[in-house]
Formats: sequence, structure tokens, C-alpha cells
Amino acid sequence: MGTIKIMPCLDMKEGRVVKGIHFVNIKDAGDPVQNAAFYEKEGADELAMLDIAATLENRKTRLEWVKNVSAVIKIPLTVGGGISTLEDIELVLKAGADKVSMNSAAVKNPDLVKQASKQFGNDKITIAIDARRNKTMSSGFELVVSGGTKPVGKDAVAWATQCQELGAGVILPTSMDGDGTQTGYDLEFTKAISDAVNLPVVASGGAGKLEHFYEAVIKGGAQVLLAASVFHYRTLRITEVKEYLRKKGLKVNL
Repeated sequence: MGTIKIMPCLDMKEGRVVKGIHFVNIKDAGDPVQNAAFYEKEGADELAMLDIAATLENRKTRLEWVKNVSAVIKIPLTVGGGISTLEDIELVLKAGADKVSMNSAAVKNPDLVKQASKQFGNDKITIAIDARRNKTMSSGFELVVSGGTKPVGKDAVAWATQCQELGAGVILPTSMDGDGTQTGYDLEFTKAISDAVNLPVVASGGAGKLEHFYEAVIKGGAQVLLAASVFHYRTLRITEVKEYLRKKGLKVNL
């Protein structure tokens, strides 16, 4: 097991950081530039910025948000939302992102994953996989797209395996059942994905207390721990999470 990384996530809407529960009930959570600078100072290893309304509003990621945030940090920035072509990826990377995250567009056109990893390198390509429980799927998890609004009748774990074969570099699974609840990551879903692929897996959705971060690594097999609500509302500090993980015997960058 390598060094565990902490990744705060800025969910963006109308130029502000927002946070919801189960992908709805959205509330304001501050200014993206101020948050980004604060999290880097706090010891974040990476930062995610997801334009949560881009796909639903049928538009591209707002590049000015990417430029403004990337200008104040040196840590790697992953940007997602509304990225659906090779040109989109190029523009987002040029605006200052280090990696892009794709979800709906990759499901719609799996060949895009292959082309993107070939053109930009697989270390630049993260595939976000949103899922919800569905007993009719062989893994028990069904893939959903369009900001969690459309189930696609596809097994989420099988899709993760396919993404690895297509050349993705990172898998970012989020369980809709856990998102924003602060009741803990969906360990069953995270573990199903980490068992199925040989790529770094980002645990996402539901972190609420220190134990949840540790469980995501030990029980979920995650290498990167993404959280939003607990950091935005200052329930926990990044330094606190890292110190806790270190005391538990995990390797972190302090």
C-alpha cells in the first residue's frame, strides 16, 4: 500500500462551491478560489473541481473557473463536468487542470476514453462512476449518468473494468446512496471497484468522521480519499485526518 492522498472536492454551480445530499438539496459552501487556497495550505494532496450542472445544462465546463482555481494552487487539480470531446480535454488541461474526469460522455462513447488516454496519457484521464444499488445487476450496482438522474441499465463494476481496458488512469466511484450523508463511504461499492481494477481508486461520497477515511483504505481498498462536506463546513481538518491515518499506521504526506 502506497501513500494515501486526501482530495477535497469543489462541486461547482453558478460560480460557487455547493454541496448536496444524494446529489440534490444543494446549498452554498463558499468561494472556489478561497477554498482551493485554504485546502492547499491545510495539506491537501490533490483537489477535485466538478461542474455538477454542466451535463444537465448541456454545456461545457466553465474554463474561467479552472483558470481561477489553478492559479492559486500547486497541487494537482482534477476537473470534471461537461467534458465530452478531445478538444474539451485539451482546453481544460490548457486552462490549468492536471487531470480531467469524465462520466456521462465516457459511458455514451467508450472510445473517447481510449482516444483520450492515447493522446494525453492515461495519468490525465479519470473516469468517474456514479452508481446506485440495483439487485438485478451482477455486482449489485447500476451505473447512473447525467448528475445521477439517469440509470443506464449497465453494471457499474463491469464498466470500471472496461474503463481500465480502454486506458483510464484513475477510477472515481461515487455511490448515490452515500453522497453527502456523512454516514461513511459506501465500502461495498468502493471495494467492488478496487477489487475489479488495478488502478488507483478514489473513495467518494459520504465521509463524516475520521474512522470513515481509515475504513475507505482498509475495507474499501481506496488510495485517494475524496471528501467535501466535512471540509467545507470545517467539521474536520485535513491535518487532523492525516494525523489520524498516520497514527493508524497508514503512510500519508504530512
